[in-house]
Amino acid sequence: MRCITALQDLEQHSTMVNDIRIVEDSTRQEKGIEHRTSTSPDRLHDIEASPIYDIHHNSLYPRTNALQRWAYKLEGLAGVEARGIERVPESLRAKETTFADYAQIALIWFSANITANNLTLGLLGPLAFDLGLTDAMLIGTFGTLLGAIATSYIATFGPASGNRTLVVARYTMGWWPSRLAVLLNIVIMLGYGLIDSLLCGQILSAVAGGTMTVIVGTIVASTITLLVTVFGIRLFHVYERYAFVPQVLVLFVLVGVAGPKFGAGTASGGETAAVLSADKLSFFFLAASVPLSWAPAACDFFVYFPPSASRWKVFFCTLLGLSISLIFVVLLGVGLASGVATNPSWAAANSVSAGALITEGYAPLGAFGSFCAVVVALGNIANIIPSMYSCALSFQLLGKWFLMVPRVFWTVFAVVVYTVCACAGRNRFYIVFQDFLALMGYWTMMWVTLTLEEEFLFRRRRGGYNWADWNNQSKLPIGIAALTAFLLGWVGAVLSM
Repeated sequence: MRCITALQDLEQHSTMVNDIRIVEDSTRQEKGIEHRTSTSPDRLHDIEASPIYDIHHNSLYPRTNALQRWAYKLEGLAGVEARGIERVPESLRAKETTFADYAQIALIWFSANITANNLTLGLLGPLAFDLGLTDAMLIGTFGTLLGAIATSYIATFGPASGNRTLVVARYTMGWWPSRLAVLLNIVIMLGYGLIDSLLCGQILSAVAGGTMTVIVGTIVASTITLLVTVFGIRLFHVYERYAFVPQVLVLFVLVGVAGPKFGAGTASGGETAAVLSADKLSFFFLAASVPLSWAPAACDFFVYFPPSASRWKVFFCTLLGLSISLIFVVLLGVGLASGVATNPSWAAANSVSAGALITEGYAPLGAFGSFCAVVVALGNIANIIPSMYSCALSFQLLGKWFLMVPRVFWTVFAVVVYTVCACAGRNRFYIVFQDFLALMGYWTMMWVTLTLEEEFLFRRRRGGYNWADWNNQSKLPIGIAALTAFLLGWVGAVLSM
């Protein structure tokens, strides 16, 4: 018995010594002391292999529980990213930003949004708001641009701060009120995961002629999402770097085969001029809400970029990737919806599901069309992956007990939750969440506005941000003014509905 106790004490002592060494390494890196030489051409590999502790406030303790020890083992064995919401210090980031890095920013946003779920947004213009082809295309384009501009601004804080997006929100809304934004972001990301996976299941089921259930297709999409998201930022970047290629090809095929059936002459309806104006305004903000929904995640994917990265270049690369991809698929969705009234086969497919309508657009191509529809369905995974990555980080921001659970386990939890909800409520949740997520877009615009005011009206006159205080409650604002403005904005949004 004494031998066993002695061995346990020895093991605990060894673990403590290793942890102290890791923290010392982190301290040397934070001071700018180079203690190892990188030989890998892939800087993301080196970054993810680095210590992940914040040494400014001594608030993050290494390996305090079994889950965290498992996260370290997974990182060492399989390269799973162990870092969560911890700030990435300058010493662990690249020394400069290359043209390829800026191109990667644009490609990530492009790949994540040139997907079928965003195409269904375009369907709502003619089908839900009775808008003609021209009106719906113009309104969808300018609404998308507005939302993309707001998200592009938030994205610039990633390289500048090294903090995740809703960590940055602490500097605007305060330590406790910012958790309201965290909760809302979790709902948004889980909701979009639900919608994306359901749409993937609908398309795969339609291609299979009903022999495959929507549940099976949903589980397929969720499984692939989990495999990529669990590994973290490195595999995520690689996947998004190439995911757009098959999507662009098959969507251009859809333009070619379905384009001649678009209702080019359709006009906007509306019982009165006031009703028509309301419908146009509603679709405008619905189009803006999709890129806006990325604002609470916009920094999460670029915290490994150096603070010397140009904010203007980060802004324009984000805007380029977001706007081009979203505008293209929204216009394509508007075109498909405009043809429903004049094509009986499209109308019949639309009565089944949005996924069936997309599949019907490829019908003239036979087996090749079915293949293209499968590619479109699986393309939704590129949209779910960043959502679940951001969702897992948001769980850690709910409190210190949530922070003790590593990102990888929150990722698994999030994927399981939205998959179960999608399968259990596949006949109801899709429509419910479409309406609900459109409403959720209001809070992102209010938060972006508060962030603009914080930076340009207050921070620039007071010396800017101290990003090292990200986890120091005493150095962060209480957030009473921001919370009041946020809640009043919600009241105004509800009264104006």
